[in-house]
Amino acid sequence: MKTTLKSAIALLVALPSLAFAATWDVDPAHSSAGFTVKHMMVSNVTGSFNIKQGAVNLDEKDVTKSTVEATLDAATVNTGNAKRDEHLKAPDFFDTAKFPTITFKSTKVEKAGEGKLKVTGNLTMHGVTKPVVLDVTGPSAESKDPWGNTRTGVAATTKLNRKDFGLTYNTALETGGVAVGEEVTVNLDLSLTKKAPAAAPAKK
Repeated sequence: MKTTLKSAIALLVALPSLAFAATWDVDPAHSSAGFTVKHMMVSNVTGSFNIKQGAVNLDEKDVTKSTVEATLDAATVNTGNAKRDEHLKAPDFFDTAKFPTITFKSTKVEKAGEGKLKVTGNLTMHGVTKPVVLDVTGPSAESKDPWGNTRTGVAATTKLNRKDFGLTYNTALETGGVAVGEEVTVNLDLSLTKKAPAAAPAKK
């Protein structure tokens, strides 16, 4: 009897927060994960990865209690040049045969002004995990698509040093400097669909 009472009290305590929490799945087909890095000290090369999956548990009552997870497919790196992309997949860079995914898992969400957030989390790439901070805009106002899905969107950006993740390959230039910059700008543009709440268990 005591166990049942404790369970009921715990459920009642949790209900208010559950009512304001919703899970949003990343729609890989309408989302992008891109990066920009300096090339030969004179121009920028841009590239992208396919997003395998991701989810945002959004607490609408207190956004700082929200969580974010995402997984990118490292082997899909695409800079528009097949030879360069093969090199990026090789052990000199991402070594995708050994480290096939890039993952992010949030540890803290903070408000950063109207419609802005700072999301701190652990980024794992090339077998190395380091904390990063994403500057996030959104989520946008909810909307319905033609198929009945509820959608919202967020955009995020951060800068990181690729050497922190063991991506140290480079070539010195005769005129000074190096072929590939160390600082990488990362940009995420995510379309999210609201996950339907789990069906209540059937009464016996």
